[in-house]
Amino acid sequence: MHGIILEIAHMKKKKINLRDLNTDEHKGEHSHDDGHNHSSPEEASNFRTYLPAIFSLVMLLTGMAVDYFEAVPQFKGWIRVVWYTIAYIPVGFPVIKEGWNSIKKGDFFTEFFLMSIATIGAFAIGEYPEGVAVMLFYAVGELFQNAAVNRAKTNIKALLDVGPNEALVYRDGDYVSVNPETVDIGKKVQVRVGEKVPLDGVLLSEKGSFNTAALTGESKPDTIAKGEKVFAGSINMDGVVEIETTKVFKDSSIARILDMVQNATARKSKTELFIRKFARIYTPIVVFLAIGLTFIPYFFVDDYVFNDWLYRALIFLVISCPCALVISIPLGYFGGLGAASKNGILFKGASYLDEITKITTVVMDKTGTVTKGVFKIKDIKAIDWEESEFMKYLMAMEEQSTHPIAKAIMEYKAEGEDFEARNVNEVAGKGLKGTVNGKTVLVGNKALMTSNSIEVPSETDDIVESIVMVSIEGKFAGYVIIADELKDDAHEAIAQIRESGISKIIMLSGDKDSITQQVAKEMGVDWAKGGLLPEDKLNEVEKLMAETYNKVAFIGDGINDAPVLAASDVGIAMGGLGSDVAIETADVIIQTDQPSKVVRAINIGRSTRKIVWQNIGLAFGVKVIVLILGAGGLATMWEAVFADVGVALLAILNAVRLQKMKWE
Repeated sequence: MHGIILEIAHMKKKKINLRDLNTDEHKGEHSHDDGHNHSSPEEASNFRTYLPAIFSLVMLLTGMAVDYFEAVPQFKGWIRVVWYTIAYIPVGFPVIKEGWNSIKKGDFFTEFFLMSIATIGAFAIGEYPEGVAVMLFYAVGELFQNAAVNRAKTNIKALLDVGPNEALVYRDGDYVSVNPETVDIGKKVQVRVGEKVPLDGVLLSEKGSFNTAALTGESKPDTIAKGEKVFAGSINMDGVVEIETTKVFKDSSIARILDMVQNATARKSKTELFIRKFARIYTPIVVFLAIGLTFIPYFFVDDYVFNDWLYRALIFLVISCPCALVISIPLGYFGGLGAASKNGILFKGASYLDEITKITTVVMDKTGTVTKGVFKIKDIKAIDWEESEFMKYLMAMEEQSTHPIAKAIMEYKAEGEDFEARNVNEVAGKGLKGTVNGKTVLVGNKALMTSNSIEVPSETDDIVESIVMVSIEGKFAGYVIIADELKDDAHEAIAQIRESGISKIIMLSGDKDSITQQVAKEMGVDWAKGGLLPEDKLNEVEKLMAETYNKVAFIGDGINDAPVLAASDVGIAMGGLGSDVAIETADVIIQTDQPSKVVRAINIGRSTRKIVWQNIGLAFGVKVIVLILGAGGLATMWEAVFADVGVALLAILNAVRLQKMKWE
């Protein structure tokens, strides 16, 4: 049963090569169907894997039937021994070999050693069918576990499979297919319908529709306009498009995600580490107890029979094997990581699946975390002017600016021909001054207006959002309110966080305090503070973490949040596709811009922990009961098989549930 541990360890230690993983699959994608069904080498290999167990099962059942019905009188003595030995070898030899290799490396007390001694001992006292049965069920358990591991690995490979294996790059007047890893920044790449975007870039075509499910966990196609970002791993859904690369492959979003997924299992949870250490102490203790159970009764029991007490000791050994614990626990965490990945949530290690369940306080940034981080026109107030004409004056001036607020204003659609501004000058810290259609126009803040003796309505004093004021020919003409929009699921996220049992929700922002307080009030946050520098946010979070029993999760999205993401108990990065520093620093990555997925991450962590502790309770409970029965001579080798292999299988089936759960 050690195979699953070796598989997981292999995935931890070996860097999975994207080309190697995808080669066969992509060959299959592009090959032509010849109309015949061919069994794949993998299917043939799987069948060969089951052959030894099938052979041993047939031999065991045949031998037991002959024993029971006494159908063959000659089936006695050495013939019977040879028959069961032949049945034993296909399933027993690999285990004995592994046990011997472990001993040569100085590791005596492995499950291979326990199973080998127990089954060989059963043969020594004439319990041939039970010796074969124990090893056979052990082998069957191994096959089930390998299937469970392969399922978990399939989830990871499904994510890895989103990595593109070719890029059509424009070279020498034509598009040439090359490895994405060889493409430089600034190259033009063509992506056909149904193909994966090979590298991060910006769209050169007028528009495109892309399925980003592999990156974000969301199956809804995303419509991208010319000049907007396109991420590697997205699938082109509509028409041939061209992009200009902005990153080399190793720095692309998909490469970073793949790297995190491949290395996520390397960080074990505290529970997993404890069980591993416990098993290394527990196993040799049980071996010595089994030896004592064989010989010590000689001094205290009047009718001592060596074979009876040896049989009890062998049962004791089989039961003692810590497979169910050592195997199902890492598989449980592995399943949790896979379930999270399928939902667009990346945990950087199993330890964070545990940590996120202990959170008592959620601290969040505002801009880009609960808001979209994009300025939009919230309200237009034109005084003595038609709105459309008023906006033409404003847009003519703002066309000269690259400020984000100017970009938001330029999105307004005004009817008729645009106006043209002349002699536009920037007034430092205040705004712009120029002429439009021969009229003097001022665009900026209240300080610009008052410095030019323009009376500003008192109603503007109560506006906390960003406000752009306009005067035309020395008279106040109106204003535009610019605000950052809340994300669609922002209110839902706060409600769900509260429902999940989080006692305190706090907002810390670098935006001005008045805006921060307004957003916090609208969302129902417990308390908020604005106007903070990165070090101020860090100080506030450290104060919270200093409180007894307070576990703090910080949710942020940008470079300025990196110090707090690193310092908090659990750092959660929003919009990981677009924030390089955040994705490197955080412990958990939400691959979409949806704050509601924070609760989904918490629920996955809680379910994983619940299943792991169910497995621990099941394994310990059954083993203790059967160990006591075995020591008292009330349990046979069949009960021992259930206590070991049976419990391990039940624990594995329980762990696999994580990969089938629906997380809404």
